[in-house]
Amino acid sequence: MSNDLNQKIYVAGHRGMVGSAIVRNLQAQGFTNIIGKTHAELDLTNQAAVEHFFKTEKPDQVYLAAAKVGGIHANNTFPAEFIYDNLMVQNNVIHQAFVHGVKKLLFLGSSCIYPKLAPQPMSEDALLTGKLEPTNEPYAIAKIAGIKMCESYNRQYGDSHGVDYRSVMPTNLYGPGDNYHPENSHVIPALIRRFHEAKLANAPEVVIWGTGTPRREFLYVDDMAAASVFVMQLDKATYDSQTEPMQSHINVGYGSDVTIAQLASAVAKATGYQGNITFDPSKPDGTPRKWMDSSKLKTLGWSPKLDLSDGLVISYQAFLSNLS
Repeated sequence: MSNDLNQKIYVAGHRGMVGSAIVRNLQAQGFTNIIGKTHAELDLTNQAAVEHFFKTEKPDQVYLAAAKVGGIHANNTFPAEFIYDNLMVQNNVIHQAFVHGVKKLLFLGSSCIYPKLAPQPMSEDALLTGKLEPTNEPYAIAKIAGIKMCESYNRQYGDSHGVDYRSVMPTNLYGPGDNYHPENSHVIPALIRRFHEAKLANAPEVVIWGTGTPRREFLYVDDMAAASVFVMQLDKATYDSQTEPMQSHINVGYGSDVTIAQLASAVAKATGYQGNITFDPSKPDGTPRKWMDSSKLKTLGWSPKLDLSDGLVISYQAFLSNLS
């Protein structure tokens, strides 16, 4: 990537948890020409609107962090919205970026692209080797399509147009800017809200969905942002050394995982809740384990900085600040 700090960088989803963290990282590095549009200003599912945006703004680079996201409940309840909205956003942004001369683009995917029973830790070559987790299959299918779209544009237009579109697959993310909706949020923000409310109500126990035995890996969002910018700034030969034309995505994980029961205890500690924690095995567990093999990224020279306990404390403070 050019070291020109004045180049125009479009961060799609700049107000989301990941997008806002990417903006923070770029600003910390001294980039001064970062643009973003709210959903009210630009509906990324609208092809004509996205075309007009790229034609008018002419960004030099794109970070595609915009997506419709949610936890098990949201994915199960709104599958049509999850596949339609995400496919439309990706198709519009990636294609219009190409049409209007954007050479560098980073697509952010999700660990749910891998099969439900993929060998652990999940390596990049596990993609398309088995059935997906049913509860979030529509979202996963959209993200897989995004990876393949970037690859296809690279294969067809890399040599002729200098296109270099990359993909990173984050593990479960958390941190400032998360969605704390009581039904449609991911596991950490949902637990933060529930333990906070239980603490205020002096509730004797908090009941968690599932058995508590599934294992999950969590990465603080500013670490994800740092990894995203790191991957974007790698020279092409270095990036190509760890990828293939039809397996071009790179995993971004923390490096270790915890059980949901361990996570619940950690969140209870971060929020100051001192009651009992119980589990409801009649509710779905989701995937038994989701642990990313991030060895490629480590080989390239990047590793995370913030551990889970410290990240949860910061996340809880961010949650409290949003309440005030």
